[in-house]
Amino acid sequence: MKINWGTGIVLAFIGFISFILFFVVRMSMDNKANHDLVIENYYGAELGYQKEIDAQNNSRAKEVDLTMETTDKGIKVVFPNNLNIEDIKGTVSLYRPSNKHLDFDLPISLSQDYLLIPDNRLLDGRWDIKVSWEYNDEVYLFKKKITYHQVK
Repeated sequence: MKINWGTGIVLAFIGFISFILFFVVRMSMDNKANHDLVIENYYGAELGYQKEIDAQNNSRAKEVDLTMETTDKGIKVVFPNNLNIEDIKGTVSLYRPSNKHLDFDLPISLSQDYLLIPDNRLLDGRWDIKVSWEYNDEVYLFKKKITYHQVK
């Protein structure tokens, strides 16, 4: 049987399409490929985003922004020293973009003007830190992306 140009082009297209479909099916069925959303209820969280913006603006307007320091014991989240630390309530959320199993939350309970995130809970790499706190019925939010390296 003799193959002409038209038949060769059609066979090349069929081969190319089969090659692409093979990889599409393989990647969609592969258990190693992670197709999860960043958070489970993405659209529900999007509706609360305006509250986060308002809380961040509230922190800047009232000049109660937090600071962070890296020490040999971990990360210190320092609250303004002009606040009464017994009235501060909230949570610190640490999000690891590369592995959702490393994410964790810490409640804010202060005996000094800072909260220490222990070194043994943190791995080297990128972390997104979100401190959501309340003081005198006002809501505040502090967000920061850091690349953490353990201090030896």
